[in-house]
Amino acid sequence: MSNALNSTVLEATPQETWEALKSDADSVLVDVRTIAEWDYVGLPTLESVGKEVLAVEWMEFPEMTRNLQFAEELLAQFGDKDPSAIYFICRSGVRSRSAAICLLAEIAGSDRNIKCYNVLEGFEGDHDEHKHRGTTNGWKVHGLPWRQP
Repeated sequence: MSNALNSTVLEATPQETWEALKSDADSVLVDVRTIAEWDYVGLPTLESVGKEVLAVEWMEFPEMTRNLQFAEELLAQFGDKDPSAIYFICRSGVRSRSAAICLLAEIAGSDRNIKCYNVLEGFEGDHDEHKHRGTTNGWKVHGLPWRQP
């Protein structure tokens, strides 16, 4: 018998995401950007709350083609225990929404009941008036923990 799954992608600001990751031990953050972005721009860090960011490419670098195994790769990381909530983050909140929709479609009709959130503004945020990111909003601008390799 399948659960009545809420198939809607919810939304959370970077600050709301951070608070949820701190307060809900069963929540996870998934960064869906590319390996190049993780290596050159940086990654959120969750060490201070005893967690790791899961990094699964939605679009595969360098071809920038959709990772057709995205949902399978992500779900495999959970083993027998699904998270209560997954917060999806990308550069600005566009790819992460698509990734969340993909995962919800994958688990639809199953007994899996995972809330999926798109992190608004993403890691780098929206463009400013000079078409630069990282100055207006986003995970980094809000002073949330991150690192560059």
